[in-house]
Amino acid sequence: MGINLEVFKFGMYLMFPIGIMFYFGTNLDDRFSVQGFWPKAEHSHKIPFDRDEMKAEYARLLRRQREFERLKAGREGQQNQQQDN
Repeated sequence: MGINLEVFKFGMYLMFPIGIMFYFGTNLDDRFSVQGFWPKAEHSHKIPFDRDEMKAEYARLLRRQREFERLKAGREGQQNQQQDN
């Protein structure tokens, strides 16, 4: 009886992790995926490689930074006016 129990336990020690890995390791795309989680290529940022595209992106970033600074200066001016009153 003792040797049969040891063989059974050894078999369980081997087969349990292998069975878990097989169960969770197969068909991962269908089992654990969330549809629409990753953005499509047309919705993600396109890295510019061409010189003209880089210039256009740099100009866009400059416009955005200037707009941010203008809005920030406007807010600070309003806060200063409110504090003076």
